[in-house]
Amino acid sequence: MAPPDPSTVRFDGPWIHRDIHANGIRFHTVEVGASAPDAPLVILLHGFADFWWSWRHQLTALSEQGYRAVAVDLRGYGDSDKPPRGYDGWTLAGDIAGLIRAMGYGEATLVGHADGGLVCWATAVLHARLVRSIALVSSPHPLALKQAVLHDRYQRKALLPSFVSCQVPWRPERRLTRDNGSEVERLIRERSGPGWTENPEFDVVVSRMRSAIQIPGTAHCTLEYQRWAFRSQFRPDGSRFMASMDQTLRIPVLHLHGDLDPYVLADTVRRSHRFAPTQQMQTVPGVGHYAHWEAPERVNAALLDLVAPRTA
Repeated sequence: MAPPDPSTVRFDGPWIHRDIHANGIRFHTVEVGASAPDAPLVILLHGFADFWWSWRHQLTALSEQGYRAVAVDLRGYGDSDKPPRGYDGWTLAGDIAGLIRAMGYGEATLVGHADGGLVCWATAVLHARLVRSIALVSSPHPLALKQAVLHDRYQRKALLPSFVSCQVPWRPERRLTRDNGSEVERLIRERSGPGWTENPEFDVVVSRMRSAIQIPGTAHCTLEYQRWAFRSQFRPDGSRFMASMDQTLRIPVLHLHGDLDPYVLADTVRRSHRFAPTQQMQTVPGVGHYAHWEAPERVNAALLDLVAPRTA
């Protein structure tokens, strides 16, 4: 059977699919309806082995309240371009900075899950003038994550095996794509709360993610995020990146964390306060690593509170 075409992620719905060129490549983006010219921009960035559809609930909720909500297929994912390079922190931050400018904005709120959250942190530090606020779903600051892996044996046990297993060539790509992407389903089941796997929507989500990971080039690009994050820790480029990230963010920061998340632990999320003293951590009860899927109403309410204009 032929692998899926990238266009298969362009699902019909109450949204518009666009192609936007930024930072030298083409990005597939999705937004709902026509926003007012001055509508505040909110960019939604998915995590590992995922794509734009991860944010379907947030797209509609934000747009209904007057925001221009844009979900992006990150570099290497979905129907965006899949270049052989550019999966380092600087380039990924440059992608989002370029997208903000390409859409005609001077600033945006960034929302990210897992790897997408790390892109939010990097963009907020490296392109500070373009980022109004950030919201993370189970995605600690890169330095907080590194410290947790070094000093917390529970976080190290939860996270490190998957990172290490990604480092060898080709075998991880085959593992992700064999049996029609069954490994992706295994990871989702392992990291989700028990109630979510019983939700009727679960099968739809899993089916679409298993298909998306089989798009040619996607599995390799997905793993390049993990490979750079791990290997750079032992190279000068990683030292320079971590040094550049060692700054204090003063913008509003919201961190949503499922209390049953077995992959990113609550103590690791709390470590981010050192780098973002304004961080508000909200624990989402009864859910795992995918709070934006598992409890969309709770996540939507928190995001709308973050982006709402503050009055004196």
